[in-house]
Amino acid sequence: LAAAPVHAKPADAGAAKQILKDSISIPTVEGRGKVPELAAYYASVLKAAGYADSDIEITPMGETATFAATLAGTTKQKPIVLLGHMDVVEADAKDWTRDPFVPVEENGYIFGRGSEDNKFDVSMMVAAMAQLKKEGFKPKRSIILLLSGDEETSMTTTRALAAQYKGAEFALNGDGGGGLIGEDGKPQYYGLQAGEKTYADFVLEVTNPGGHSSRPADTNAIVQLSTALAKVGAYRFTPQQNELTKIGMPIVADQVGGAIGAALKAFAANPADAKAIATIRADPEYVGQIGTTCVPTLVKGGHAENALPQRATANINCRIFPGIAVETVRAELEKLIADPAVKVNTDPDASASDASPLRPDVVGAVTKAVHARAPGLPIVPSMSGGATDSYHFRKVGVPSYGVAGLFSKASDSFAHGLNERVPVDAIAPALAHWDSLLRDLSK
Repeated sequence: LAAAPVHAKPADAGAAKQILKDSISIPTVEGRGKVPELAAYYASVLKAAGYADSDIEITPMGETATFAATLAGTTKQKPIVLLGHMDVVEADAKDWTRDPFVPVEENGYIFGRGSEDNKFDVSMMVAAMAQLKKEGFKPKRSIILLLSGDEETSMTTTRALAAQYKGAEFALNGDGGGGLIGEDGKPQYYGLQAGEKTYADFVLEVTNPGGHSSRPADTNAIVQLSTALAKVGAYRFTPQQNELTKIGMPIVADQVGGAIGAALKAFAANPADAKAIATIRADPEYVGQIGTTCVPTLVKGGHAENALPQRATANINCRIFPGIAVETVRAELEKLIADPAVKVNTDPDASASDASPLRPDVVGAVTKAVHARAPGLPIVPSMSGGATDSYHFRKVGVPSYGVAGLFSKASDSFAHGLNERVPVDAIAPALAHWDSLLRDLSK
């Protein structure tokens, strides 16, 4: 890609930091009804930069909302969309060192719930969009910032946005990918997220007539369920690889080294390598990269201490390798359990999406943006074990890529946990990152 024009000017880091702090101060957790307030705040920032009322759309959905802001393009080419989410997971103030919803800048960090997930990159995208408008930048492709309001819970708003904007050329998600910094402060690699494992829940259910506990029967719902759970717990799905893991694993292997590095490289070369598979499966950081995983997460059974159980259920949470149908996994679990008394029911919201192709334009733009701050840093195509908004956009045919601007140490990551924080010095380079991506990919 050609060098960015000399007039290109990323947004002011001080202004972006204030947007981040203001975002943290609005507690957008489920049940508090604060997401529309945050959406209105982002609208005010963009309107102050010159966006018209007609450029911004806030759509209430129950207690939450969606947000869309458009920087209109000069052509009728398909738009690119930017993804992020305004909601955050709950935080109990009594467990935190600082109030989770009062942003605190201390020791080079900004503390607060959502600071990392996902208000850092959302704030950077808002700031970048504001700066482009102030400059009078005219993209060829329209750039549409889309923010969901319940990504951490039901993703109802995400589904609505995906359905409305399914005609987009591709999506850039600030809630995926990003740079990893070693404990020595040196960047190790940048992850370009192009796929996610499917999240699916299956409920195992056993029902019996029940009766008095003093009169044991040959069948017992809890015992039958326990036998099924033991089989699921011991089962390992066939290892798999795709374009992302085959390309990305050898790069990561060179960075991490040691036994796990050797195993990753061996698996990339031969996904049937038993020794490599065993090593990877023993490492919680990488076990999810080599195939589908299913684990029991919830168990319920019985109705009284002195009665035979009439019903016993267990939730099986699966993270399914991209490209594998949900029904295929359900059928495999049913065959494994091999007991007609144990029903395997699929959560109706479960559905699969495949990985996105590694588009040369996206890979090139990301490489340019990353190398501007860390020359020669490896760009690693990656697959996430969890789900983001990208999942639903991929389902409707929009290639989606996690291209977060945040670089951080693994030891600084407290997303969903106590004392969540982001480094202040990550702001300026993240702004330059987004500025570079938006200019190059909207040409």
